[in-house]
Amino acid sequence: MTDLKDLYADAGDAGDGDGAAVAIDIVGKDQFDSWLDSQPEPDARWIKSAGFKAGPGDICLIPGADGDLARVIAGASDEGGMWDTGGLRDGLPGGHYRLPSAADTDGAADGEGAALAWGLGAYKFDRYKESAGDTDGVDARLVWPDGCDAAKVLNWAESIYLVRDLINTPAGDMGPDALADAARAVAEAHGAEINVITGGDLLKQNYPAVHAVGRASDKPPCLIDITWGDAKHAKVTLVGKGVCFDTGGLDIKAADGMKLMKKDMGGGAHVLGLGNMIMASRLPVRLRVLVPAVENSISGNALYPMDVVTTRSGKTVEIGNTDAEGRVILADALYEGAREEPHMLIDFATLTGAARVALGPDLPALFCNDDRLAAELLAAGDAAQDPLWRLPLWAGYRKLVDGKTADLTNAPEGRFGGAITAALFLGEFAGAAAAWAHIDLMGWNTAAKPGRPEGGEAMAIRAVFRAIEERFKSPPK
Repeated sequence: MTDLKDLYADAGDAGDGDGAAVAIDIVGKDQFDSWLDSQPEPDARWIKSAGFKAGPGDICLIPGADGDLARVIAGASDEGGMWDTGGLRDGLPGGHYRLPSAADTDGAADGEGAALAWGLGAYKFDRYKESAGDTDGVDARLVWPDGCDAAKVLNWAESIYLVRDLINTPAGDMGPDALADAARAVAEAHGAEINVITGGDLLKQNYPAVHAVGRASDKPPCLIDITWGDAKHAKVTLVGKGVCFDTGGLDIKAADGMKLMKKDMGGGAHVLGLGNMIMASRLPVRLRVLVPAVENSISGNALYPMDVVTTRSGKTVEIGNTDAEGRVILADALYEGAREEPHMLIDFATLTGAARVALGPDLPALFCNDDRLAAELLAAGDAAQDPLWRLPLWAGYRKLVDGKTADLTNAPEGRFGGAITAALFLGEFAGAAAAWAHIDLMGWNTAAKPGRPEGGEAMAIRAVFRAIEERFKSPPK
């Protein structure tokens, strides 16, 4: 695994002379012609002869009079902003580099984003390769920009690496027990309390929906419960869907639909990564993290279609489809999280294909019962280049969630508004929380982009962190 600190250098480590940091200039296609006219004539001739066109991923290395590398010119990424540096490192020779002057002078936030993208671009999931643990052979290091909070960047990168690693790990090695072990490691690192309720104890402690979905697997289901921080501080509760593998149950998925279901615990991975960010940053909140972890398997005691499950709240759920299991386990965890009436309750879940049809794989859907919280999350997402898009908790569809033989159904009839009806179902269990947000996400990059390799991905956790940090800047007096 990459040692994140090895990706960066302090300014004092790259001073004048032979060890001086090489400047990176980033230019987009739209500005390229006018920018090129402003360059020194020898450099301009070199750039033209190299065929550099400032396209995304283009790099031009300019030598100095002594033959050493003097400058790097890079094309801007399609997204621009922080992601311009995300794909640079693999194309550079060993040495120290510094960001464009704009990133150094426009404020610490820009420098931090670019530094983070540099680190995220170095991520590789090589656990199952013979070369696992070897360095990547690239010794290019970024000098921390002026005013950049290095500890914050390293914390964010570490947390995002954690999310990616958990999602990328095959289900055979990432069952409910392994996810609980990962949660224990996070809790131990920050002195947090953790309680894991497993197997039959879920029934004894009244988490019947979690048990019902997970009972068919040889790997017992569990409820992961982490608490951290001063009880006097504002309560922030995170809930993450932890379906470590989803066959679809008796309503079995087709092979294509099952292939990526190792990522169905992505919500749980997200709240562990976000929790790690919050605890490492020592935010003045009382944090609680709840992850119902199960495998949705097939065996003689699997849930049948049209079974009725009683939840922790006492409400009953008719199982219209065993492949809509995520919302069933979240019902128990959300109700428990809302019971304390936290100041903020946020759940993450790889919940519906309908959200992906509506917004695509890159843009998580946000549902929220509080306009202030929604506005804060959307603004934070824009500022962090970690976007969300709000969809409505449309009350007109609420009747679709009513069950025929139970209080609710987990699978409304028809094909329309599936992401909305799923959110409305969850809202029945989050009702005690004055400010609740549900984030329906993909958790997976279907193709590589700068700073974001194909595979498991952390989505919206930087946005949520910024919103929490901004709202709870200081503890109550």
